[in-house]
Amino acid sequence: MPVTGGTMRQFMFIDRDGRTLGPPEDPEERLFFNGRGFGRLAAAGLPGLRALAADRPPDLVVGGSLCYAAPLLAARLGVPFVRHTWDLGEPPGIDRGAEAELAPELKALGLSGIPGTDLWVDICPPSLRATSEGPRADMRFIPYNEQRALEPWMYRRGERPRVCVTAGSRVSQDEDIAYLRELVDGIGGLGVELAVAAPRAVAERLRAAEPGIRAGWLPLDILLTTCDLIVHHGGGQTALTALNAGVPQLLIPNIPRMIPPCDRISDYGAAITLSTGEQNPERLTQAAEELLSTPSYRDRARSIRAEIAAQSAPTEVLYLLEDLVGRHARPPAGLDSERYGVGP
Repeated sequence: MPVTGGTMRQFMFIDRDGRTLGPPEDPEERLFFNGRGFGRLAAAGLPGLRALAADRPPDLVVGGSLCYAAPLLAARLGVPFVRHTWDLGEPPGIDRGAEAELAPELKALGLSGIPGTDLWVDICPPSLRATSEGPRADMRFIPYNEQRALEPWMYRRGERPRVCVTAGSRVSQDEDIAYLRELVDGIGGLGVELAVAAPRAVAERLRAAEPGIRAGWLPLDILLTTCDLIVHHGGGQTALTALNAGVPQLLIPNIPRMIPPCDRISDYGAAITLSTGEQNPERLTQAAEELLSTPSYRDRARSIRAEIAAQSAPTEVLYLLEDLVGRHARPPAGLDSERYGVGP
């Protein structure tokens, strides 16, 4: 049920008084700025959520990592709140920005800060997590993407190493297409088979500029099982889908909030992350060569794949949520076992 008619761009770049905002250059300040945008989204959605809850009172509120209306609604109703990560986790600076923006709403609830979680459902593999507070339930990441009719080449390996290149599902502007072209040009000279995952309109322009290139809205959950490397913008779902397939990654994050998760994958040894100063064609080609020729990167990626497979299925975590409701926001004793992965 929609609870606000605004767009994310409006909430991010227009304040509550209607003034247009420009994003700061400093990465830490940008995280705080983004948090304020998500705070405005939460404030706009709260009235609709309260109206919905008045008609259908919930026993539990589950909210995504950046859904700050969820903990405020749970606090108002006096029910447990579960925070659900949807990728590799968000930097704390975003939470701080949202808290600053939501100061009036928090004051109205008699709160000095955004309420803590009663349970954290975390799909990030344990080895790649940042520290966080509160009880946690591990849950297995399951790749999901819009499907299309499969073609045999997507699930068969060719004679050459296969590299997937993508800048995410939101690529549309000319500068985004130029960014994709730079990635393709940087990898294409390595004698590999390229597959470019991009929205249909963008893919058509790429195919016109690069005849014979395989480009389109590709099912990454299938395609990546046949790839030797993925080069991408550091998006959380893309990174997790690659880890689930055990594929090394060349990460080129273009948004500050993506940098810490990308660094954790690189620190683990399953990827190389290029900082802003390194994002040039020569370094791109060098890093791709290293990832393709060094077995340790694939070994580390496959160890994360095994870690994901060992995490609890969603059906198992559902029982934890049921118990949480029954115990009034406290996980029952004895459930912090290896089976459920609940712990501080």
